[in-house]
Amino acid sequence: MLSKRVSLLPKNITLKGYRKQLASKTASKSAPATGGVKKPHRYRPGTVALREIRRYPKSTELLTRKLPFQRQVRDITADVQTDLRFQSSSIIPKDIQLARRIRGERT
Repeated sequence: MLSKRVSLLPKNITLKGYRKQLASKTASKSAPATGGVKKPHRYRPGTVALREIRRYPKSTELLTRKLPFQRQVRDITADVQTDLRFQSSSIIPKDIQLARRIRGERT
């Protein structure tokens, strides 16, 4: 004896119509609510900070440009003592190369 199939769909909706309706629902859920414009990717708070904390101690690049730093140092020391002289570059490239060799960096 064959059993009768019972449909879970309402009587006024066909299977084809139900599939279309279901497809439109899922498409509207996946599309962003702000007019179809996708939000840019953002990292969680602190992720970029931790990445920078790991990155900067490994590098030998200057974080502050030379001239603004020099002006800042001159400005601060002018308050303390007026007759000071400064060398234009106290760190020579050989020092930087030595630091890179010690760290094992290849350039």
